[in-house]
Amino acid sequence: MRRKYFFFDIDATLTDDATHKIIPSAEWTLHELERCGHFVSIATGRAHYKTVSFSDPIGIRNLVCCGGACLVKDGKMIENIPLPLDKARMLVRKAEEAGLGYVLMLDDSDAVYMKDTRFLEQAGRRTELTTYVLDENLNPSALKNIYKVYIAMSREEEKKHPWIQEQGHIRMGSYLNFQYDAKKDGILRMMKLIGGEISDVVVFGDAVNDLVMFDPAWTSVAMGNGMDELKKRADYVTAANTDHGIYKACRHFGWIEREYPLIS
Repeated sequence: MRRKYFFFDIDATLTDDATHKIIPSAEWTLHELERCGHFVSIATGRAHYKTVSFSDPIGIRNLVCCGGACLVKDGKMIENIPLPLDKARMLVRKAEEAGLGYVLMLDDSDAVYMKDTRFLEQAGRRTELTTYVLDENLNPSALKNIYKVYIAMSREEEKKHPWIQEQGHIRMGSYLNFQYDAKKDGILRMMKLIGGEISDVVVFGDAVNDLVMFDPAWTSVAMGNGMDELKKRADYVTAANTDHGIYKACRHFGWIEREYPLIS
């Protein structure tokens, strides 16, 4: 069997939204792919420290995370690229001019840094575990690395600030998360690192932010529970994540041969 190189999104692709845990048939399939000699990696927008909290317990040691900025091969971090400094500083400057609160991710941890409390006042606390560090002397223009910028902004306010389109971002309730948004680039760098053929890449995703890695140069699989826009670009639409979509697609294409033992 020709070796394939698999890259899987996490949320609502590998995991069940109701439990936030990996679907058992998906976990079994990932390891069955590895047993058959294929390369298996996560491909996610999650920061590295958050990704390993998911990948380590299930034994997956290859990662394209931080939206493609960070590569991990065989459990070893190869690189973790911060945001382009000029764009990160522009976002902060524009936020300050507009009176919008912001916090900055400056390292690979749950800590975010702020020079005042406007972000908390305007957006409230983030729903995920976060350590807020207040530094009244914080000078963004002097920082050498900024990994993410979080800006308090309602949906209605977005129309007033076209500058937000200059950097990839996703909405997280009452604020925008500006982050590296290049899963495809991360996959390409990983493939160069391991020396695989681009045409043998297979990606799985469910949401609009996975569009960046759905490329005609390789095989793209959309989950049945995924967004319509993603399904239109996919080469194949499998069953929903909770209906063993990962397993069913891999069986459909013959990438694995054994049957998952727990499907009735």
